[in-house]
Amino acid sequence: MQVVIGRIGRAHGIRGELNVDIRTDEPDRRFAAGSSVVCGTRTLTVASARHHSGRLVVAFAEVPDRTAAEALHGSILEAVIDPDDVPDDPDEFYDHQLVGLEVRSAGTVVGTVTGLVHLPYQDTLTVDVDGREVFIPFVTELVPVVDVAGGFVTVEDVDGLLDPTLAENAAADLHAQD
Repeated sequence: MQVVIGRIGRAHGIRGELNVDIRTDEPDRRFAAGSSVVCGTRTLTVASARHHSGRLVVAFAEVPDRTAAEALHGSILEAVIDPDDVPDDPDEFYDHQLVGLEVRSAGTVVGTVTGLVHLPYQDTLTVDVDGREVFIPFVTELVPVVDVAGGFVTVEDVDGLLDPTLAENAAADLHAQD
């Protein structure tokens, strides 16, 4: 099984180093020297990793120069993990742990988690609600409970979060009051 751990940004310098946008809560573990990552159809070996100006700069043994580094710009980096492996922090989850969980709101089952979208500033749950795909920011304020063992997540009952027409109606009601 593979989990997303980063996205390759711009080349850094002339020696093949790359800026990596971190998408894991375990960067020291995933980008440790000697560890392997999957980049498309290739496996890359981390030669070194360091922080520079707030970014992670990684050198891979298979990327010898800037030209090779530039060819990887925008690529997703993944780590191969055991399906039974769980993150060290109990408030962190791998995508495969979340997919298939029931989504509950106000005590009612409203849908099923179908995936996770990894965005630069936050992750977003994709949820099937009556055959519609709904996107929910995966933040504690909106998803306060994640119970993997129990098989569910709880989503706050916020107008428009699970049904966009409710958001449109709420906005219309606000304008009507003006």
